[in-house]
Amino acid sequence: MSNLVTGLVETFSPRRNARHGPLPSLLVVMTVVTGLVDAFSYLVLGHVFVANMTGNVVFLGFALAGAPGFSITASFAAIAAFVLGAGLGGRLYAKGRAHRGTLLYRASFIQAVFLLSGMILALQVTSPANGGYRYALIGVMGIAMGVQNATARKLAVPDLTTTVLTLTITGMVADLGDVASVGPANARRLIAILSMFVGGLVGAVLVLRSALFSPLLIATILIGSIALVARLLSRGDEQWHHT
Repeated sequence: MSNLVTGLVETFSPRRNARHGPLPSLLVVMTVVTGLVDAFSYLVLGHVFVANMTGNVVFLGFALAGAPGFSITASFAAIAAFVLGAGLGGRLYAKGRAHRGTLLYRASFIQAVFLLSGMILALQVTSPANGGYRYALIGVMGIAMGVQNATARKLAVPDLTTTVLTLTITGMVADLGDVASVGPANARRLIAILSMFVGGLVGAVLVLRSALFSPLLIATILIGSIALVARLLSRGDEQWHHT
């Protein structure tokens, strides 16, 4: 238990010269963003995710089978936009691979621009969104989350992928028998699960009880804040800056 508590503390208050520096806490915020935007996309745009591509692949199968409420074009559009964003994130890494702080700054800035575009589009829609606005929102949000997912992968902080929880939950339970693993690793896993849950809960409450664009507004503010923090923390030469 003490190892778990230590891991929880170090995620948000890392030791000096920690291998990943402030990256874990920033990726936790990105995980909250995933919950927010997927709550919006699923509840407002129909049965489609913009961050969880596993769900979209399954939804595409449902749609092809003729299940009601699922759209072939919406699922395919979300996957295509995500792939485009992931490719963009990969190019950012190729240009600045020697500095993780710079990578996070550039990627989160671009992501914030796309999320802001989505929020502006969301001001024009009612639930459920239809027609051109629906696909425009799927496009810009899918690209934003593709950039985020590729960036998290390149930053390579263990157990903080920001969008995928299946392996996170599996690892947390499977490693319970290994006392040495019940520490920082399971702390990050637990935080990741709770972060996405909180993001999804808050996003759903806002969609159902407030303005539809509210989850995207919060997501944009959070990602914009990450971009600013990453920019400030990228100065100098710290151990965590390097891959």
